[in-house]
This record gives sequence, structure tokens and C-alpha cells, in this order.
Amino acid sequence: MEKLMIITSYYPPEIGAASNRINHLAEGLKEDYKISVVTPLPNYPTGKIFKEYKNKFQCKTEENGIEVIRLWLYASVSKNKFLRLFAMLSYSMSLIWFFIWNKIPDKVIVQSPPLLVSFTCMFFLRFGKRKLILNVSDLWPSAGLELGALKENFSYYLLKKLEAFNYNNANLILGQSKEILAHIETITTKPKLFLYRNFPEIKTIHLEKPNAAKGRIKVVYAGLLGVAQGIHKLCKKIDYTSIEFHIYGSGTEEEAIKSFINSNKDIPLYFHGRVNREELHQKLLNYDLTIIPLLNRIYGSVPSKIFEYANLGLPMLYFGGGEGEEIINQNNLGWVAEEGNYKDLNNVLNSISTEDLNLTFKNNIQNVAKLNFDFKKQLKHLKDLI
Repeated sequence: MEKLMIITSYYPPEIGAASNRINHLAEGLKEDYKISVVTPLPNYPTGKIFKEYKNKFQCKTEENGIEVIRLWLYASVSKNKFLRLFAMLSYSMSLIWFFIWNKIPDKVIVQSPPLLVSFTCMFFLRFGKRKLILNVSDLWPSAGLELGALKENFSYYLLKKLEAFNYNNANLILGQSKEILAHIETITTKPKLFLYRNFPEIKTIHLEKPNAAKGRIKVVYAGLLGVAQGIHKLCKKIDYTSIEFHIYGSGTEEEAIKSFINSNKDIPLYFHGRVNREELHQKLLNYDLTIIPLLNRIYGSVPSKIFEYANLGLPMLYFGGGEGEEIINQNNLGWVAEEGNYKDLNNVLNSISTEDLNLTFKNNIQNVAKLNFDFKKQLKHLKDLI
């Protein structure tokens, strides 16, 4: 069986869309290829190496028929840009060492971002007949500029050079949004492009819940609690008149959210911490509506939660603008509030009644997901290109 390697900065047991996406890809391809995954020792989103992996330089395991090779890195989620840079460089150095001492297959999928890590892979693996497939989930460095994490200076333009190098040296580029592919086409027309959405692989759940009960609407957010999501600000700005708000996840804003809840015990706001993905899916069935926010609209970004929640038949309130907004509206998956406009968010929220969140609507959402967000159908098209 032909070998294929996937190089990524995120992989289970780490949580989040990035690790789930790569894990689904690896699982989907293992029927046709002998898959190996190269990834750092797990540390995200805590910024600390997970307990069972501490004091290891390299770890090789067989996980559900996939060889997983975990390499050392300096783990950090510090806001200090030099420490963050060193963390990325440390993984890049581990990758270079790995490339020197190991035979790399002729087909390699490289995850980007992080941009420096993907550049390391594209630079050192570009020789010979090797087929390099770049999986682009966000547009760095432009996304960093939009988030305020980068400034338009020499470093930014250097990163733009690295970005262009990556695109020009790929044989095939997978983009998670139409905006990503359109951006890449402004830089190069050399590689083949393929729209590879973050469709989940979820067993169909038969919805048996009755219509939403009269009273407060149970709204839920589940995912990373980072700067980009802006959940701490959302907790302060959202109108609790007709809702109760439940939060699952972990991240840099976790402590600030807990502190806000402790200081405002009179509002129906609840933090449930982090749970594994399977357990979360079962818990989400108990809620009427999920909110998907982005603090700032990021060009090229489409939250994978849209496709995951659609498969669960969970109505959505989208608050992030861009292509995600278009997907919600075109597929009738719920409601959209103007990005960054909390007054409009609350107006939309207060316009939703419990009668709107009925079982028929939820079943319709699930049926749309089966038809339009089919992981296996998309994977088949990808295999034809690989």
C-alpha cells in the first residue's frame, strides 16, 4: 500500500477544529494509503505538554491503524511574541531533524498555518518527484493583521514571502473556503486548487426531542475560548432577557469568563468546562440554539462548527460575517446577526421564539447537512486528485 504522510501542528488528543479536521482526513485516507501523522507532543490549548507525554523528546504510537509520530517543541500560549515565535521555531527544528533521519514518503500533506512550520516543510521537502499537498485552513499572515496580532511592517512582508513560497511549491492546495482559494489565485495559478470544507464525520443522530419548551431559550457556545471568538465580551454584551447562556470549552479567556460569572450570579450564565467531542455531541442535543461568534470578521475563515452543528440538527445564530454568513443563509440553518454589532445580535436573539426552534426545523437542518455537507463524497473527490 502506498505511503502518505500528514504533517500538522494539531492532532488529538488536542481539542479544536484543527485537530478534528486532520484526524478525520487521516481516518478517511487510511483505506487507500498507509498513513503516518507527524505532529508535536500534545499541548494545545493549554500551552503545556499533556501529562502522559511529559519528559519525552519523541513518541511513536499506532492509533487506530495510523502511525502517529510526536516531536518535541517548546510549548507556550504566552502573549509574548518572541516566546510564541520560539515555540513555532522549536517544532520547525524538530521537523528538520526528523527529515534528516527518516525517509519521507512521495506524498505529503502539510497543514498551514502555522506559516513558519508549513514553510519549513515546503522548503525541505520540495525536491525530487514528491507530491506536496498544502492544506490551507486560514490565510496567514493577512488573518494575523486583521486580528491585530501582526503589524504591517518588515516581519509581515517577510511572512507574505513565505506564504507565496508555500503556494508556489505545492502541487495541490486544499482550501477550506472559496475566499481562501480566490486569495491564492491572486498569488499563483501553478498548483491545482480544491475546495475542501471542514465537514465532520458524525454518525447520524435521530432527533427525538420535542419542540422547544416555552420559557427561556437555552443558548449554547462550545469550542475554544480564545481572542478570535470573543466569548468574554459576548458574555458582557448579550441580552439575557429571554435566554440562558451555556458555555463549553477552554482557552485563554477561560479565567476571565469564570470571573465574570462569579461577579454576576444574578444572570443565567453557566460555564461547564471542557468535555470530549462524543460527550459534547450528546449534550448539545439538550439545547435549543447555538451561537457561532467571531470577534472580528476574518477573510477566508469559515468556522467548521457550522457543518458539525448542522449534522446534529442544531439551529444556529451566526455572528461573524463573511462566507460563513452566506452558508447559513443559503442553507437555511438559522439566523445571522451583523458582525460586530451587538445591538443587532440582541435584536435577532429577541426575535427568535421557542416555536421557531421546533423539531421540524431541526430535522430540515440535518437533512441539508446530509445532502450538502457529505464528508465521504468530498473525500472521494479528494482521493481522485491525490
